[in-house]
Amino acid sequence: MTHGSSSGRPIHTPSADYPITVAPTGRRVTVRIGGQVIADSAAALTLQESNHPAVQYIPLADVHQDVLSKSATTSYCPFKGDAAYYSVTTADGESVADAIWTYEQPFPAVAAIAGHVAFYPNKAEISIAED
Repeated sequence: MTHGSSSGRPIHTPSADYPITVAPTGRRVTVRIGGQVIADSAAALTLQESNHPAVQYIPLADVHQDVLSKSATTSYCPFKGDAAYYSVTTADGESVADAIWTYEQPFPAVAAIAGHVAFYPNKAEISIAED
């Protein structure tokens, strides 16, 4: 049985008309929320989906686990699979709901993002170091 088939949800494969690429970012990526560093990674991946802004996927191991709490929010992408969400609570008690999403079992076309998380740019400050 293919993932998602029991629910009748569509599964799409990236194509020339709707390309998705995943490649090592190759530079340090730092994420801050409320001025606090939440993630710092030299192993981030850049996912470029069609004409959408590029997204930095950071290994979960490079995220400060003590600030995360998994939320009940989920979503579905026909190209990437089922997404789970995390909220972040900073040291000063600021809570940012669903600031992070992750595809725990992504579809094969984007399998590289398994074990990685992404931050919403309107909820976090995402910095990519200059070369």
